Order: sequence, then C-alpha cells, then structure tokens
Amino acid sequence: MKRSNSPSSAEPVSATAVAERAPAVPSAIVAATSDSLPRQAQALARARAFAEPLLGSEQLDTGENTLAHADAVAGVLNDIGGSEAMQAAAYLVYACQHLNRPQEVISKAFGDNFAALALETTKLVQLQRQARIKSAEVQAKKEEERQAAHEQALPMLAPGKAPVSELAASQTENVRKMLLAFSRDLRVVMLRLASRLQTLRYFAACKGEPGEALASESLHVFAPLANRLGIWQIKWEMEDLAFRFLEPQTYKHVAKLLDEKRAEREAHVEQVRQQLEADLQQQGVLASVQGRPKHIYSIVKKMRGKSLDFDQVFDIRALRVIVPNVDDCYAALAHVHAKYVPLANEFDDYIAKPKPNGYQSLHTVVRDAQDRAFEIQIRTQAMHDHAEHGVAAHWAYKEAGTKGYAGVSASSEYDAKIAVLRQLLAWERDLSGTAQGLFDDRIYVLTPDAAIVELPQGATAVDFAYSVHTSLGHRCRGARVDGVMVTLNTPLQNGQTVEITAAKEGGPSRDWLNADLGYLVSHRAKSKVRAWFNAQAMEETVARGREAVEKLLQREGKTALKFDDLAVSMGLASAQELFEQVGKDELSLRAIETHLRPPEPEAASEVPVWLKKPRKASGQPSGGVLVVGVESLMTQLAKCCKPAPPDEIGGFVTRGKGVSIHRADCSDFAHLQRKNPDRVIEVQWSGQGEPDRDGRAAVYPVDVAIEAQDRQGLLRDISDVFAREKMNVIGVQTQSVRDVAWMTFTIEVSDARQVMRAMSVVGDVPGVRVVRRK
Repeated sequence: MKRSNSPSSAEPVSATAVAERAPAVPSAIVAATSDSLPRQAQALARARAFAEPLLGSEQLDTGENTLAHADAVAGVLNDIGGSEAMQAAAYLVYACQHLNRPQEVISKAFGDNFAALALETTKLVQLQRQARIKSAEVQAKKEEERQAAHEQALPMLAPGKAPVSELAASQTENVRKMLLAFSRDLRVVMLRLASRLQTLRYFAACKGEPGEALASESLHVFAPLANRLGIWQIKWEMEDLAFRFLEPQTYKHVAKLLDEKRAEREAHVEQVRQQLEADLQQQGVLASVQGRPKHIYSIVKKMRGKSLDFDQVFDIRALRVIVPNVDDCYAALAHVHAKYVPLANEFDDYIAKPKPNGYQSLHTVVRDAQDRAFEIQIRTQAMHDHAEHGVAAHWAYKEAGTKGYAGVSASSEYDAKIAVLRQLLAWERDLSGTAQGLFDDRIYVLTPDAAIVELPQGATAVDFAYSVHTSLGHRCRGARVDGVMVTLNTPLQNGQTVEITAAKEGGPSRDWLNADLGYLVSHRAKSKVRAWFNAQAMEETVARGREAVEKLLQREGKTALKFDDLAVSMGLASAQELFEQVGKDELSLRAIETHLRPPEPEAASEVPVWLKKPRKASGQPSGGVLVVGVESLMTQLAKCCKPAPPDEIGGFVTRGKGVSIHRADCSDFAHLQRKNPDRVIEVQWSGQGEPDRDGRAAVYPVDVAIEAQDRQGLLRDISDVFAREKMNVIGVQTQSVRDVAWMTFTIEVSDARQVMRAMSVVGDVPGVRVVRRK
C-alpha cells in the first residue's frame, strides 16, 4: 500500500536528526483484537481503494492532497500500534466528506461501526476548524500590538507569543467535544492526533506556514493531550514542529547549539553506551542500551523553567536502558550509581510512584570521570511500550490478559475506558489551570457501560438520570456512585461511575423543584420535571373541561352532538382544545350555551327601542366607556374577562342588554366576532372613570388565576401580597388536586396596570408556578 513520503521534521536540521534519533524501538503492541471495528478481509486495502477515486484529486484547506494525507495518517497509526481496521478508518473519515449519504454508503460497504467512527471524527474535525478560525480572528486583531511587544521586550529564550489562557479560552468547547468523543469511540481522538501530526509534517516538508492558530492549538491542546494519554512519539514530534512554527528564531538557535558539538557528543554517548551495555551483561542483566533522541521544545522549556544555560541541561546527553523486568531495573540503577557519580536531587523513581498518565521509569543524572553530565533512563520493555504508545496499549488488553501493560491492569474494556477518562480529566484540569478555570463549570461522569456524560458542576444523580434519558429521570428512585448508595441530592465529582435505581413506572417528586433541597442543577433536568407536572395539570384541566361540557350538553338536550363538531363550529381545532379552554376558564360555558341556541329573529327597526341612555345604576362604572359614534348606547362590562382601563377593549351588541364590553384578547369575544361580525362595534375608554356616588374613584373587578404547589399558609401568603399592594379582595375560589392548588382571586382596581405589578410579586411567592389574568 502506498504511504506518504512526507518526511518527519521533528528534528531541526537533518544532521542532528540522523545522528541523534534513537533506533526504532520494537513495539509490544500487536494488532488490536479489542478493536470494536469488525475484522474484515483486506479492510485496509479495501478502504483505500474505496477512498482513492474520491480523494485522489482533492485538497485539504492546508493545500495537502487529501489522499496523501490519509496515507500518512494511516502510517502514523501503524507506527503507534493501531490495527488495520483503525488505519482503514482513516481513509473513510476523509471519504465521508465527499459522499451525499455517508452513513448509508459506508455502513453498506464496511458496516455500522466504521460509519459511526468516520462520522464522529468528521464532526470533530469541523468543530475544531470552526474554533481555530474564530481563534485566528481574535488573535489577528491583537497581532500587531503583540508582535511589537514580542520583538522589543522579549529575549531569545523568553516565552512565546501565544498566551495559553487566550488560546484555551477559544478552545473551551473544542476540548469538551474531544472529551465527549471518547464516550462514543476511544479512537476518535487518536485519529485526530495522527491527522494533526501529519498536517504539521506537511508544512515542515513544504516549508509552509500553518498559521499561529493551528500551531498554537497543536502546542497547547493536542500535544498536552498526547502527553496525558502517554503517546510520547506523537507528543515530542508535535511539540517540536509546533514550536518551530511559533518561535522559528529560538528553534534555530537551539538547533544550532545542538549541532555545534554534535560529533563530540555522539562519540561520548556511543562510548558510554557500549561500555554500560557490556558491564550490565557481565552483571547478568540482559540490557539494551540506546541513545535517546533530543527534543528542541523540551530543552527550551527546561532552560526557561530553571533559568539554565544550554550547557547546564543534563539530558542533552542521554541514554535509555531497556531490561527484562523490574528487579533488573534496580540492579542496573545500582551498577550505574556505582560506576558514575550521581547528582543530588536529580533522581526520580517513577516505577514506585508512576506519573499520573501511567508512565514508569527510573531517571538519574550522573557524571563521568571527565565531569560530563548525562541522563540515564531505566525501564522494562513493557514500560517502554507504554511510554511510547500510552493509551494505545489498551487496544491490546485482551492479549495481555489480566496483567495488562506497564503494570496497568486492563482486564476489561470498561477498565480501559476508566483509565482513559482519568487521563482526559487530568488533561482538562491541566488546561483549565492555565485558562483561569474555564472548565470549572463542568464535570464528566460515567454510566455503568463506561459512556461519558457531561454535566454542570454540582450536578446530582437526578441530573445524571435526566441526561441519560428523560424516562430514566422521571423513574429515578435511588443511585449508586462508585458502588456506594448515596442520596439523590449528593453532588457528583469528576470521573465517578453512576448507576441509577429506577421504578418501573412513576414520575418525579415535587421536592426536586425546590432549589433549597438541591436535587437538580441542570436547566434541562428542571425543564423536564416542570414539563411532566405541566402535562399532569393539563390532563386534569382537560378532564375538568370535558366534564363541564358534557353536563352542559345534557342540560341542553344535545348529547348526540359530537365534541369535535362542536369545537369546529366554534372555530377551534379539536375537542381537546375546547376542553382545555373550558378547563382553564378561557372559554365560558355561557358562550357555548349561546352558540347552541338558535338565533332570535332580528328586530324590525334598525335601532332597537332600548338604544336610549338609561340612568346609571349605583356603582356602575359604565360612564368610563365611550361607544364611538353611538353615545347613547347602554353598556356593561363582560363578566367573562372583566376588562379594566387601560385594557384594549371591543364591544358586542347584545339582544336586550345593551353593549357588552370585552377585553380584546377575550376568547368569548373572539367567538362572538366569528359568529356575528356585524354586531361588533368599536369602543374605547373615555379617559378618567367617573367617581361613584360617594365621590370615590371608580374601581373595576379583575380576576387573577394562580396555579401553585399546595402547602400550608399558601392562601395567607398570596392574600398578604394583595394587601400590601392596597388591593381589595372581593372574592376567592380555590381547588386542590394532588398537591396542586388552583386559585382565582377577584380584586378591585382602578387601573389594570396595578394587576401586572401585583402578579409580578405573587409570582415570587414560594410554590407559585403560574399567575395570569383570567
């Protein structure tokens, strides 16, 4: 199969690269039988043949040929121990971007697992590109100012120009997506790491410029991720390449220092290597001693971090000793310390105390007889494989058995995912530590099947249940966290495994909506719980409306009339809507009764005899209404909607009772308009209402409907609100069903705007869910 010929450019100059790169290390990673991708005959060759006509003439936005890029990505995956199935997926990722129905086509040709992996990786590629473009736009605005400061104030080895916090700020969502991608397939990010490394190699080979955004993202996001996953091969090369583009002058300066005494250094390292290997053999230790490659970025970091000169960096001269077992590691260490002079405070035992990402090795710095310092690393072959390939070692866990690799047990896929998740969370914490807590508002926990779930900080098991599935949230009754029973309002922590105990049927508790009890944190879970109770309340409202309509039809002798036909004749969509409006008191039974009765014969004269202005009844505020153009009409305020100034109003000419004044949004008025549009007339408030007989300002009765969680003292608390607002309550109706209270307060106001203020305050009373004008 063809591979890209793009050379690796991890070393600064070819001479140094050739002389100081370590020989190829035999890998303990075998073809991954743990791959969830099915084994297929010639899968790799078939995938490339499938992709070649699609990609052969295409280019990525970097300018690289897409097929050549896919070839190189497959090569990187092969180098770190990826199976043929995973290498095949590298071609399908880029092919799916050129297919009309990628999931359907790839599933048919290669299976659902290949299609899912390709599509998930493609989504991540697109999201990262968008984040990078946004980052570039932000940084472009500051480029001129930052570049000037960099040139004038920073010395050769001063920190680079891309602030980590600024970069991380633009990558927050990107990082979260990369974390969540692992919950679907652990290889998605591996494909992204391999692709990014090849992109950097391509720009190095063609002497192009990837742009600051891409190089910074590689150095500050991708390389730390490779480090946390323990994939050193990718980490070191990606760091050097990204640093080369971000700080070319510093890179060239250190590369020159390395190359100046290369011959002398090579001779010394080779002399010590041969002597040490021979000595260990004589001691009965079957050791392989190798020169260790030098990495520009690690040297610069050490010089900056410890304020060292180039000659003071010990690991410029370095050896790596590979031995069969752990006992041999310590035997080799004893011999090294006996033969050379160890430097104080320069010894680390990462075997007894591994690094957070599972890295194990003995590190020591010694001086020879000529006072030349050099570093020696001692590890087993299994430790070395883990150090080079990191999480890739988990792909072969079945062949490793229960012993695992590098001392890391991986007896199940679940254990492997747990190990990976721990490293991802640690990587996120590393990044957030330099990004001013950008990730402090999120946590990541596991389902019993090892799927990753993202939740807000402080989330509980109930939040988790709703995040997995709405039905599971409704039926949640208990929870185990890392195998231990906990209360449902216990805050979860990063990396915990959560198992929900659920009832077969049932719904949420109203206590979950009580913020003081701390059962719910996520907005999504809260909205799901509210929706459930709203649905229950709606069912009761519809049932109440249905019962009222049925009784009305019985009284009117219309039981044969179909509910849907009645609803349509009244301008409503369905019987359900009819019952709902009646149950909410938005449509009065009187309006239905009027609709059912046959119309009375029209009066012979155009102007009925009752169109004379009557004497005003005591306390009647009709003087506050003006019938435009017909000032002598008798008026009355409709009881169905109880209008009050300055509500928008309309008038309807009744038979024998004058003009009925309705609010413009009254559902009864809307029905009357549809049925008798010729009897609707325009009306408006006359301005100041006329005072009553005692000289007091006119007042209007207004109904306020309230839905709340029933509790002791609820009626008193709501009444106190109206009292504080100096509103007279002249009537109260209450009904309570299943701990839900429906109340209607009739209050007197001189201005409807007073009602809005009171409703706003009533809405803050504990337990109140809905407040509205009737």
